[in-house]
Amino acid sequence: MSKSMNKAKALIDGDILVYRIGFSVNDPEDEKFAIARMGNFVQNLLELDDIDSYTGFITGKSNYRQDIATEQEYKANRKGVRRPIHYDTLRSYLMSKWCFELIEGQEADDAIGIAAYALPENKSCIMSIDKDLDMIRGWHYNFVKQALYHVTEEEAIKNFYMQILTGDRVDNIPGLKGIGPKKAEKILKDCIGEQQFFETVLEKYEGDIDKLTERGRLLWIRRQENQLWKPPNISQ
Repeated sequence: MSKSMNKAKALIDGDILVYRIGFSVNDPEDEKFAIARMGNFVQNLLELDDIDSYTGFITGKSNYRQDIATEQEYKANRKGVRRPIHYDTLRSYLMSKWCFELIEGQEADDAIGIAAYALPENKSCIMSIDKDLDMIRGWHYNFVKQALYHVTEEEAIKNFYMQILTGDRVDNIPGLKGIGPKKAEKILKDCIGEQQFFETVLEKYEGDIDKLTERGRLLWIRRQENQLWKPPNISQ
């Protein structure tokens, strides 16, 4: 890993692991092999330098975002999406063998964000490949690319407002038409501080604070329990 991280708690995205490992061993007769592969993968993560403890998270059935979304049904595009054959088995294994926490009422991402902000900035390491989590400051480890990187608080806020501009097709959250990552980056490149990020994005939304707020709340990864994102004060 990195000497500069200097011992951190791993916060592991169990949802991603279940799909990655599950689809790599997706034969009905290979359940034991799927479990063994999952166990080896988790063990290897925990043996990385600078990791001194861990907590893993798995998303349950309920999610507060389902009650917030009025524009489009949250994650409606995921209905009927195929799951790995050993999906339930691997989830149960992570919870029983590795004590991963089943998260209800919110997503595993939210629990990861809350856990990260309960620790000093350099004492957590989020292990995932989900770019949504880049709105959480601290260390991140992409276990597919085997890449360690650090996100500052300013970068985390920028990444959040980037998503408000672009939306999230995977979760069925719309963005602004014609704005992709490159254009969003150009729009926000000169902003400093959340107030500027917000006002710049609000201008692109043509002042539609209600639409911006709903999308922001759907995209926001929590940093505190029961947190609901609120726009910063609007300059007069």
